[in-house]
Amino acid sequence: MTEVFIYDHVRTPRGRGKKDGALHEVPSVRLAAKTLEAIRDRNGLDTSYVDDIIMGCVDPVMDAGAVIPKAAAFEAGYSTRAPGMQISRFCASGLDAINFAAGKVAAGSDDIVIAGGVESMSRVGMGMSGGSWYMDPSVNFPAYFMPQGVSADLIATKYGFTRDDVDAYAVESQKRAGKAWDAGYFKNSVIPVKDQNGLTILDRDEHMRPTTDMQSLASLNPSFQMPGEMGGFEAVGIQAHPEIERITYVHHAGNSSGIVDGAAAVLIGSRAGGEAMSLKPRARIRHFANIGSDPALMLTGPVDVTEKLLARSGMKISDIDLFELNEAFAAVVLRYMQAFDIPHDKINVNGGAIAMGHPLGATGAMILGTVLDELERRDLNTALVTLCIGAGMGTATIIERV
Repeated sequence: MTEVFIYDHVRTPRGRGKKDGALHEVPSVRLAAKTLEAIRDRNGLDTSYVDDIIMGCVDPVMDAGAVIPKAAAFEAGYSTRAPGMQISRFCASGLDAINFAAGKVAAGSDDIVIAGGVESMSRVGMGMSGGSWYMDPSVNFPAYFMPQGVSADLIATKYGFTRDDVDAYAVESQKRAGKAWDAGYFKNSVIPVKDQNGLTILDRDEHMRPTTDMQSLASLNPSFQMPGEMGGFEAVGIQAHPEIERITYVHHAGNSSGIVDGAAAVLIGSRAGGEAMSLKPRARIRHFANIGSDPALMLTGPVDVTEKLLARSGMKISDIDLFELNEAFAAVVLRYMQAFDIPHDKINVNGGAIAMGHPLGATGAMILGTVLDELERRDLNTALVTLCIGAGMGTATIIERV
């Protein structure tokens, strides 16, 4: 199989996913186009040689619909020879776009692919595309469907994480993100979003609250107790896990991922494709995997897919220098650390989605770029990137610096 290399990556800042958020005025296609422009201009790409553009988008409707990467390529001024495709695997869509691209390059069908994702959650609300998983009893009964926050609280209850545990994790995420921004760790990867007059709309993640402390989080009420108790979803969780007598509700807005807008793009290719465009590889994609997991716990897929990926790659946890796991909810990361005995100083070292936000279709590409930058900064070699996924799935990718 052909070796697959990562040549570059960029992302936009994350804007608060509300109507008063800085990026609300910017449609999804424009966010995506900004990343395509940056990847092209930074690397001097002849876009007529781009074999594909693959982007994750979880809710590809309204102004995010109609094969958004192809539309973004038009707006970015790419050659009409560059095709586009959008995919969705819920929260892992951006990482799976990269894995799809890697598979095409490894198979020898493509030499240069741009992969990533986009989500404008202030303009296209979460769940706007609908679906039988939410709506159809013939699907959601066997899936033990419940809101993800209730599943996160089920995880916390099952594995013994208290309100103080999840709040302390959230405080640390905020501190790490604030420190990383202040130290300039993101300056080479985050591209400012500008308006048509060239004025900067946003150049820094807008969702962060680095002064967050335990006292401020203690004032927040659990967000998912009402749907759990009044909506009947606690009974669903207990039916799936009868060893749980009652769910303890510990998650709230302050220890869960933020709703934000953003886009990311990663330049991937073969050695021959890179050499043809005088590109220098930064890392190779070694292995990737997907898995289905417990649908009621729903968010423990990263544990399962990591076990699968390590077994298939012949690697051990000790072979991984850094881990990047999307902070959908604090208990998701705490469970992952618990399962593999990973010290906190090796995972999400620059904070995560609790602090900076989770633009669904883009997050996987964003966190892969974040950990690649950190490998380079620390002069380390390998990283594992993974995300939990709605309906009980997991996706993971191992990268290695060149």
